[in-house]
Amino acid sequence: MFSETVSIMIVDDDEVDVRAIQRGLRQQRIVNPVFVASDGQQGLDMLRGEQGHERIPQPALIVLDLNMPRMTGLEFLEALRGDDNLANSIVFILTSSNADEDKIAAYKHHIAGYVVKSDAGVSFLKAVQMVQKYVLCVQFPPDHG
Repeated sequence: MFSETVSIMIVDDDEVDVRAIQRGLRQQRIVNPVFVASDGQQGLDMLRGEQGHERIPQPALIVLDLNMPRMTGLEFLEALRGDDNLANSIVFILTSSNADEDKIAAYKHHIAGYVVKSDAGVSFLKAVQMVQKYVLCVQFPPDHG
């Protein structure tokens, strides 16, 4: 079971994928607060408490898709890493992109892992298990926001 002090954010525009991640979290008995944003801009607004959104408590572990409208995952990562209050957020990429250039660009933004949505059930389960193990072993920075 995760520490209750870590918020989980899913940033993905595909409702089916979001539901699969949420189902995986429930199946792994992860009880942390889970927040969902449909694109990178909404995710930033939620993390910052802007545009009428309540601020998501930090620290945050983010499961991020790359291919989204309005603000892509890579644009989100750039903005996240450029924000002193959010730069320490842990980010896992869960995307359909298997392109080397996307992997390289994502890792340049200090992500914790990159998982390709090749087989919906298996990929989502592996991603959720990876996130669970990560949070159980890693110390997160305190919230300074």
